[in-house]
Amino acid sequence: MPTPDFILELRQFVGTRPLPLVGVTAVIIRDDEVLLGRRSDNHALTPITGIVDPGEEPADAAVREAAEEAGVVIRADRLSWVHQIPRITYANGDQSDYLDLTFRCTWISGDPVPVDGEMTEVDWYPLDALGDVDADMRARIDAAIPERGEARFVSGGSDEQSSSA
Repeated sequence: MPTPDFILELRQFVGTRPLPLVGVTAVIIRDDEVLLGRRSDNHALTPITGIVDPGEEPADAAVREAAEEAGVVIRADRLSWVHQIPRITYANGDQSDYLDLTFRCTWISGDPVPVDGEMTEVDWYPLDALGDVDADMRARIDAAIPERGEARFVSGGSDEQSSSA
């Protein structure tokens, strides 16, 4: 998975210090299935994820990532969840703090295939059979399942879930 050029440029200035980034998760729904891929780096089964490019609208980033990683055309329907992911420290020492924006998305067209090497496989999985998906990714999927609803977020440093229009 190549690191985006803008992050490499920032790393020249900040070194390995924590870098705040915005990420997106595209929970792509088709009937009663969700599109998941097996990540090539850690082999986890996840929805499509990625980093928002500078100046890019987050919903557009979700649509772009779906095309780049799985070769599918989607529509981002609604923001489902906003949450801070615990700090990640990569093998090279780089640290990143991701604010994740999870979107409920609808599949429009295309047969899913691994396109850019970030996934080793992509396929449709029944929403009621996601045993191989870790708790964090399952929470993202659960937040995005309802067709309508308010986005979830954590407020005031508490662990209590809140919602907002």
